[in-house]
Amino acid sequence: MDRVMRGINRFLREFKAIVKHPYFGYVFFGMMFLILLLLRNQGMVTISVINTAVIVMIYTVISLGFSLLLGFGGLASLGTAGFVGFGSFLMGYLHGVKDYSLGVTLLLSLCVALAIGLIVGFISLRIEGMYLAIITLGLGEILRQFFISYDIFTGGFSGRSFREFTIFGINFVSGDGRYFNMVYIIVVIMFVLAMIATINIIKSPTGRALLAMKNSDSAAQSMGISLIKYRLLAFILSTVFALLGGMLYIMHTKYSYAPQWNLSFSLEILAAVIVGGAQSIFGIAIGVFLIFGLKISVLNYIPFFQENPALIVIFNGALIILVVMFYPGGLIRLLQTLKYIVVKRFGQLKQKWRRYRYGEDD
Repeated sequence: MDRVMRGINRFLREFKAIVKHPYFGYVFFGMMFLILLLLRNQGMVTISVINTAVIVMIYTVISLGFSLLLGFGGLASLGTAGFVGFGSFLMGYLHGVKDYSLGVTLLLSLCVALAIGLIVGFISLRIEGMYLAIITLGLGEILRQFFISYDIFTGGFSGRSFREFTIFGINFVSGDGRYFNMVYIIVVIMFVLAMIATINIIKSPTGRALLAMKNSDSAAQSMGISLIKYRLLAFILSTVFALLGGMLYIMHTKYSYAPQWNLSFSLEILAAVIVGGAQSIFGIAIGVFLIFGLKISVLNYIPFFQENPALIVIFNGALIILVVMFYPGGLIRLLQTLKYIVVKRFGQLKQKWRRYRYGEDD
């Protein structure tokens, strides 16, 4: 009996250590999404729920990169849509048309992300604030026109389809159940890795340098922080996340259409980051669900919004206004406030119970 109790106590200590690990929450979050896939394969969850989960994960990856740029670097950008679209077309062309391996495709995409990030980063050294947002908006529109005109690469107005891919020597073809399951697993893995990478960046000297740069360029320079280095790094990281999101998007939807990568998409990513909380990973996931997932899984099925689709945009706009007015730190701040109230109330009830049970005086 003593041996059993010692074994249980050892297990509880090890489990407690695992739960306290800084990565546990993100891995657990990913496992919940994998459980959704298992439930779907058992017919217990509808395909619309799974599609919503995939879109939320992909757009969260994109938003995490944007949060490093805006929430920590304080740099505005409206070219996110162009970078995401470029990533999707790179995946469709290099792996789908040219038949390059996924490893080579990822490597070339990384090189492209570095080049774009460096270009925009150098521009940001001389332009700030609203003017930087306008410049990145112009770059995004240039990319969109390039997508439409250069049909050899993007398919032009017809778009680029993506029907199969090969990984570890195994070919997955659209229409086969294995294709959907493998894409879903890949998205979950990239989603978890993106969150872990983001928290590592935030907690590192790089994250602290980005925050210092956001608060004051002069103060950051006085502390020996190189604005050139960290501005370039912020744009490179944001572009890498955006291109990765675009590659995952075309793998899931099996199609990328040039006109969809417009200003509206960039503004929705911006809205998701602001609504959820620009400096919180879980807050960003909440914001992405409210801006994108809620529309896909709920609002599109309500007859009133089906008859008046423009009101969905109004709903998002009203949500942004309310959050900015009352919770400028994002909805994650509201959840933290509620958690504090609940914990405080629970502590008060526990204290009252002790007084009642053990006769403790005030």
